[in-house]
Amino acid sequence: MVPVTQTQPTEASRSPEFRLVQAALGGLRQELFHDALAYRPLARMDVHSGPTRFLPKRIRAYTGLLPHAFVAFCAVIVFAVGYDRIYYSFGLPALLITCVPAAIVLLTLVRPVFAFWVSLASTPVVGALGGFGGGWPWAENSFAAHLVVLAVVAARTRPRTAGWMWLMTAGYCLFAEIFLGVGRSSDSVPLLFVAALVLLTVTVIQVRRQADREVTAQQTVTAQEISKRTVLEERTTIARELHDVVAHHMSVVAIQAEAAPYRVENPPPELEQAFRTIRENAVAALTELRRILGVVRAEDYEAPDAPQPTLGDLDALVRNVAEAGLAVDKTVTGAVRELPQGVELSAYRIVQEALSNVLRHAPGAAAKVEVSYVLGGLGLRIANGPARGLVKPSPGAGHGITGMRERVTMLGGEMTAEETGDGGYEVAAFIPVSREEAAK
Repeated sequence: MVPVTQTQPTEASRSPEFRLVQAALGGLRQELFHDALAYRPLARMDVHSGPTRFLPKRIRAYTGLLPHAFVAFCAVIVFAVGYDRIYYSFGLPALLITCVPAAIVLLTLVRPVFAFWVSLASTPVVGALGGFGGGWPWAENSFAAHLVVLAVVAARTRPRTAGWMWLMTAGYCLFAEIFLGVGRSSDSVPLLFVAALVLLTVTVIQVRRQADREVTAQQTVTAQEISKRTVLEERTTIARELHDVVAHHMSVVAIQAEAAPYRVENPPPELEQAFRTIRENAVAALTELRRILGVVRAEDYEAPDAPQPTLGDLDALVRNVAEAGLAVDKTVTGAVRELPQGVELSAYRIVQEALSNVLRHAPGAAAKVEVSYVLGGLGLRIANGPARGLVKPSPGAGHGITGMRERVTMLGGEMTAEETGDGGYEVAAFIPVSREEAAK
């Protein structure tokens, strides 16, 4: 006889009915048994919405305690019902009959689930101490207290908790009548009927408020998305206009620089070289502008495959600005190594922008560029002296320093930009690079 091995998992072999019961019992344990003793103080009511927002500010501060006052008022009513029942009685039993149900109502303010269990457990005790007056097992004050407890706990928990509390109350009523009954009339059916109406009302209100909160949250998210989209569309429009305007003027500069030597008879070589440099810079700027801003021209725009500049291109950058009349002294210290592409590009842009600032704001000044490869990252220093010569500096301040600072901050570095004692300017930055990033 060939042995048969059971390969089907135990969970999968169980019937759907068993899994349904298991899920139901799991929900009951989660709602009424898990952290039943947890301390959950009732929060203040939101006074900035609803009718309370029209109240004076001094009074509005106290209206947040209206739920607490309502529960306390219900506790007083429960106490009055119990006191009316033992009006001519004194002693410890009378004190317990009147105070215990009222105290359970107040307990819902701090430990709601625990108050529900205490309300069930105290019902036969209060009924027995009261001489089994009224219906069994619910005395008049216990009847009222349990309804208040059900309403408060349902309002403070999830909607399905109300269903579990009603079922537990029904089971308790059945158990009390069968095993604890004393032959008296029962008021379990009226209690369950009224409790069902109370829990249904509270649950509907709770679900409605939850739906309103979700709708409000969705509307807020939608409004934020619309605002972001509007800003993005405005930026796209600005970028397109900037691209069109700047590209047009740069194209004109390139064409005029190319045609200028032919308008002068026998131009000197220095003049031809100057116009050639102007044209090359204009074409390079136009290409760079189209590469950066071209992405907003169309959704199917594809960036060119040209490599991004790195620190290895600094020599070409220095020669370029030298042809424009800026004397640059470049120094590299430390062990030169390949850094992450983002660090290389940002470092190149920082040096490029700093030298451009020197050309605009300090014409005729000499500049120094120091690139330091250190163990923990990369250090940059671009310094220049005061402006010299007859060319006037360009007025106003742009966004170059801000852009450099944003690049450094994005990479987790630090940057300073300040005037020097001799009237010049200095930009110093440090970009951290870990060993793992440098090895990639």
